[in-house]
Amino acid sequence: MSKKRKKWHQRFLAAAFLGACLCFAAACADAKPEEGESTVEESGDTQKGEEPENTDISTETESDSTNISKEQALKIYEFVDVKGKRYEAELLTELPMCTYDFTWLTEENGYKYYTDQAGNIQSKVGIDVSKYQSQVDWQQVKASGVDFVIIRLGFRGYGQEGKLVEDECFKKHIEEALEAGLEVGVYFFSQAIDEGEAVEEAQFVLDRIKEYPITCPVVFDTEEIKEAQARTDGLSSQQFTQNCIAFCDKIEEAGYDSMIYANMKWMAFTLDLTKLTAYEKWYADYEDRPQCPYEFSMWQYTEEGTVPGIEGNVDINLWFGE
Repeated sequence: MSKKRKKWHQRFLAAAFLGACLCFAAACADAKPEEGESTVEESGDTQKGEEPENTDISTETESDSTNISKEQALKIYEFVDVKGKRYEAELLTELPMCTYDFTWLTEENGYKYYTDQAGNIQSKVGIDVSKYQSQVDWQQVKASGVDFVIIRLGFRGYGQEGKLVEDECFKKHIEEALEAGLEVGVYFFSQAIDEGEAVEEAQFVLDRIKEYPITCPVVFDTEEIKEAQARTDGLSSQQFTQNCIAFCDKIEEAGYDSMIYANMKWMAFTLDLTKLTAYEKWYADYEDRPQCPYEFSMWQYTEEGTVPGIEGNVDINLWFGE
């Protein structure tokens, strides 16, 4: 090809290319995005309203978004134990919540009371005792304003044998408290490692209260053993929960009211409260106001109480309701 013809051919190709570019630009100008949409920038980032081309990325993004939503939806509450150590726990929103207004707590003659808006008392004062309060003047206790007592009936030993033992002051306490006109309930300190042993403990209790007019609850007391090795060490949350159910059901089958004793740490991290909504709770918490966000019936508010007729310290309780 001659140099002259070759030069003309190059000009022709350049003109054709320029025309094609102008046509493409016009087409792009006509194809404007609809209102609310956005185009994809050169960086490759997906803009709002634009689906990514890779479906795997879409799935991952949706999953991450779901996880973030769950984290945002998770509710946490805080509490402290008796030593002031702070804890955080998930709030189980499916549980019945505490509805008491603690601004209505009042104190009179050394005892706490719960009132209504008009100032009328809507609670009872109680104590719980065992062999560690061996000498009690029950007439003095009653005269001081105490309405009820929860007496330790017995316990199961920590050892491998797990022997069932009656509290050495049980009979003396229950007979004298009833004679003084106090309402009476009992509690059993459990070391059951399965439902069978929990039922055995319940039967041990039933055999010993049948001759007495018990009007307060029969309480299942299961706790963390800190000062010694216990046969319940390593027991699962599920097993502790099933033991509560087995004991309480056996007690209620016999016609008594049952109750579960626990502090906030035990409720938050050991018991499965979602399976225990049918049973009343006796809640131990020595702060000025209860920290438990869930429904409970009785509040053990001190272990260092002073009550006329009892030497030394004693646990004092507030039972909500008249």
